Amino acid sequence: MTQAPPAGVPTTIRHYIDGEFVDSVSGETFDVLNPSTNENYATAASGEQADIDRAVAAATEAFENGPWPRMVPRARARVLNRIADEVEKQDAHLAEIESWDTGLPITQALGQAQRAAENFRFFADLIVAQHDNAFKVPGRQANYVNRKPIGVAGLITPWNTPFMLESWKLAPAIASGCTVVLKPAEFTPASAQLWAGIFEEAGLPKGVFNLVNGFGESAGDALVKHPDVPLISFTGESRTGQIIFGNCAPNLKGMSMELGGKSPAVVFDDADLDAAIDSTLFGVFSLNGERCTAGSRILVQRGVYDEFLERYAERARNIVVGDVHDPKTEVGALVHPEHYDKVMSYVEIGKGEGRLLAGGGRPEGAPAEGNWVAPTVFADVKPDARIFQEEIFGPVVAITPFDTYDEALELANDTRYGLAAYVWTSNLKDGLNFAQSIEAGMVWLNSHNVRDLRSPFGGVKASGLGHEGGYRSIDFYTDQQAVHITLGDVHTARFGAN
Repeated sequence: MTQAPPAGVPTTIRHYIDGEFVDSVSGETFDVLNPSTNENYATAASGEQADIDRAVAAATEAFENGPWPRMVPRARARVLNRIADEVEKQDAHLAEIESWDTGLPITQALGQAQRAAENFRFFADLIVAQHDNAFKVPGRQANYVNRKPIGVAGLITPWNTPFMLESWKLAPAIASGCTVVLKPAEFTPASAQLWAGIFEEAGLPKGVFNLVNGFGESAGDALVKHPDVPLISFTGESRTGQIIFGNCAPNLKGMSMELGGKSPAVVFDDADLDAAIDSTLFGVFSLNGERCTAGSRILVQRGVYDEFLERYAERARNIVVGDVHDPKTEVGALVHPEHYDKVMSYVEIGKGEGRLLAGGGRPEGAPAEGNWVAPTVFADVKPDARIFQEEIFGPVVAITPFDTYDEALELANDTRYGLAAYVWTSNLKDGLNFAQSIEAGMVWLNSHNVRDLRSPFGGVKASGLGHEGGYRSIDFYTDQQAVHITLGDVHTARFGAN
């Protein structure tokens, strides 16, 4: 089934270095697939060491000799707000690109530009309002903290909602006065092309933003190891994060890593069951299940377990899978055949580890082409099952019963991951204590995944290293220099004096 890309979807994807779109030094390219058909629809420049070197040189020149790091916060904020204005104008166009390139349903791709714009507005406000500590010892000493942008930031971003997630890193890095080299995911490079025009229109000086497409083993590896890139912000798989951690060590680079997850959603007997079912369905099946914070392990207290399973499975069977451009579609095509094969392998594993209540393969009537997976629900899953322990990153959920508060907490924490958690109960005391005890970087109590941009985003255990969001992002992209001033007489031991 051949499909032509919508108008405006780029079919030639290039690097953007020092204010110019350029091909790879080697001339190498790679094919980009449409997830709905797995047909090649675009050719992308494939970056390697030489391309990263060019991008880092441009970013270094812009940092060391350009105006951006030296502008007062208000001046940078004006540019950031113009960027937000330009991003907002792209919403419908961006949604077309993202749906085509990622397989996301169009209704879930719409609004991504608005969310991306809000990231730039947030950090525009933050750098103007930002203040640092001052410490005084009257008559003796004054001390203050001076923040300085660190330098060239290497940003490596994932393929799920790529444009919006790129804004999470671009906005604070640029706001802080850093210059950047962005390496977007090779599965979904199309929407990153928009940033060049947006930044040019907003007046961002050339060299501040640079973009190199390519694979993690080549472009990503070269960026991580580059001696002139002092910090790396990475979002992706935990195993890749371990490799990056090791490669950053020789140069003692700063690192921020948001990695994998296998987040629990805990439903107690006294929960608002209607709200819990709505939220846990959305939490694992929205964005095609390709979300790091998906509540893909649902723990349900025994008193409501059977009712929950019946209602949950019925809803899952009714989820609309299909044409990503149809507003009625709720689950689209998985991003790439490699990922599709991984998810389907877990579906087969799950058939031996749990009771299949919904899905379990390709949806009925799905085209022969494309990466289609029916929303899949397994019940009665044991805690040591692979589908309970390992990140699947697709529309697959494992549901397990529990009897007591303590058992629920043990099950929730029984994983190497610790990114997010969701707790549903009408007992506020138990809910707050449970949230305190759970091993997760973020907890939502009687809520689905709604994030305040001021709050930290990140995980514990195998789910991450460090936090970004709000002031934590400013902390990451700046050095904090303590300046000490003597106000009184200097009293120093006079070594060597007679």
